[in-house]
Amino acid sequence: SPSLPEYFVVPSSLADQDLKLYSYSFIGRRMPLWSWNHPNGSALVRMANIKDVLQQRRIDQRICNAITRSHPLRSDVYKSDLDKCLPTIQDIQAAHIKLKQLCVNEPFEETEEKWLTSLENTRWLEYIR
Repeated sequence: SPSLPEYFVVPSSLADQDLKLYSYSFIGRRMPLWSWNHPNGSALVRMANIKDVLQQRRIDQRICNAITRSHPLRSDVYKSDLDKCLPTIQDIQAAHIKLKQLCVNEPFEETEEKWLTSLENTRWLEYIR
């Protein structure tokens, strides 16, 4: 995939030939990417959706098993669909526009409480958190 780094971490129990085969199943060939590691062994792994719904469960299970085997405590994988819980780029852009309007166009003569409420209503701080 042209959008992935040249080198990335792969669980040792996942064979190279399986990895190559599975890469064609992911949208944009975006294989699971080990993004972050915690000293307790927890890891953050990002991956794109799998194209073929019929193959999704098998491939997903194989990759999750490989990640579990690589965890020092053999902890189960917790999956979260970020498409469902994160704002869209359009939401973020709209919040940024509201923030700019608040900071540039609104006089700060209003009470601090009202200004802070207006800031909260932009949702900017929620999104960047």
